[in-house]
Amino acid sequence: MAKVTNLSRFRKDRAKSAKRAQADENAVKFGQTKAQKDKARAEAEKAARELDGKRRD
Repeated sequence: MAKVTNLSRFRKDRAKSAKRAQADENAVKFGQTKAQKDKARAEAEKAARELDGKRRD
């Protein structure tokens, strides 16, 4: 006898895996980790402070 398959469960699993694949694709295309964002923000703030420190009056 064949194993009984719940078609709605199968459909939901397939949709979930498609969404996960799209999310992974978008993360590669657009995403940065939080650590990368924090590092970039800290570097920008440091550069602004150094520039302000070297400014003449």
